[in-house]
Amino acid sequence: MSAQEIVVARPHRGTIFEERAEVLAHERFEGDQFILTLKAPKCARAATPGSFVHLSCDEQVPMRRPLSIMRAHPERGAIEVLYKIVGPGLSALTARRVGESINALGPIGNGFVPHRERPRTLLVGGGVGIPPMIFLAERLREQMLSPSSSAPTANRQPPTAWQPLVLMGSEIPFPFRARPSTILVPGMPDGVIACMPLLDEWGIPSRLTSLAGYAGCHEGYVTDLAAAWLGSLDRGALAEVEMFACGPTPMLKAAAAVARRFGIACQVSLEEFMACAVGGCAGCAVRVMTPSGPAMKRVCVDGPVFDAKTVYPE
Repeated sequence: MSAQEIVVARPHRGTIFEERAEVLAHERFEGDQFILTLKAPKCARAATPGSFVHLSCDEQVPMRRPLSIMRAHPERGAIEVLYKIVGPGLSALTARRVGESINALGPIGNGFVPHRERPRTLLVGGGVGIPPMIFLAERLREQMLSPSSSAPTANRQPPTAWQPLVLMGSEIPFPFRARPSTILVPGMPDGVIACMPLLDEWGIPSRLTSLAGYAGCHEGYVTDLAAAWLGSLDRGALAEVEMFACGPTPMLKAAAAVARRFGIACQVSLEEFMACAVGGCAGCAVRVMTPSGPAMKRVCVDGPVFDAKTVYPE
């Protein structure tokens, strides 16, 4: 089937494209983790932090797999996804080689929305929930560096001086070689200095957590480190914080609890099994609190990002 645009019924969903995406690179890392780079120009142009792509892993595997977009490169029409082998579908995906094509639907879903009045952005990723945090950090950096946003007009405000902090947790080796950070982060526990080198190069502070005893990492859950840092802030600084989280359900529930404890805004990206991923089957529906009461929302197109207090009220 040739590439085509699938026009969805409701404007807030945006546009989803079907593309024959060429494999540009496929790198393997410790812990059965892979970074897959695909040439998907339409998806790359429209992707936002928190959106995902639905990939056909192999002709012998009928169901697609949803993977968060880690980076989008509109200038060269490419996207990157990070995944870990879980089940036969993603195991089959590991066999795809450079030059081959993969059928891809994307970008799908509503992404994270940072608010200018809360410039202290706390990005919390656990395991395969790390990719959207990298994408969001890069997008915030681009907004600060963009020449087009540096000159305010009557209809455009000056660029926000975002102050992102990225916290990542993993119980398997990280898909990069961690190193001591060159960026000081006030409020960090002593000895917590390991970072993601790419973020350090971007000038964005990051810190790593694990229960596996990795050097320089916080010994504990990533939400514990988030709470430790938030606890170092005064009331005025806390009013400027907004948390963004992606990871397994227990981590997201913990992130929502931390947000309630400190009275900060929090957006979470949910992980659910999906069949169609375009809103037709409703197989990924979750209970969400709305102004008119509880309702079932589809993670694929109504999410995957939701206000934490609407999905984890207690």
